[in-house]
Amino acid sequence: MLSLTHYLFLSFALFFIGLTGVLTRRNVIVKLFSIEIILNATTINFAAFARLYGDASGQVFAILVVAMLVLELLVALAIIAAVCSRWKCATPDDEKDLSSQLDY
Repeated sequence: MLSLTHYLFLSFALFFIGLTGVLTRRNVIVKLFSIEIILNATTINFAAFARLYGDASGQVFAILVVAMLVLELLVALAIIAAVCSRWKCATPDDEKDLSSQLDY
């Protein structure tokens, strides 16, 4: 049986991998997935502590975080697709050029 320490170690490892990806990569898609990994690490923490204390509020919050991640991913991928279709690349510097192309 897995103890709380195992869950916390897994969460720490995922958080560190995600943080490393955010800080070292320039590609927007990789940064986006790194942020997803960080949020998944926090979800594991919520679920682990909810299981430890026998309270369902941590699991409910984890489900809400997953739902929010899906919506955030859809919006971000739509923006990245717009940038990639225009410039054939996805670097953070390209978003400045995209904002100048918008017609209000």
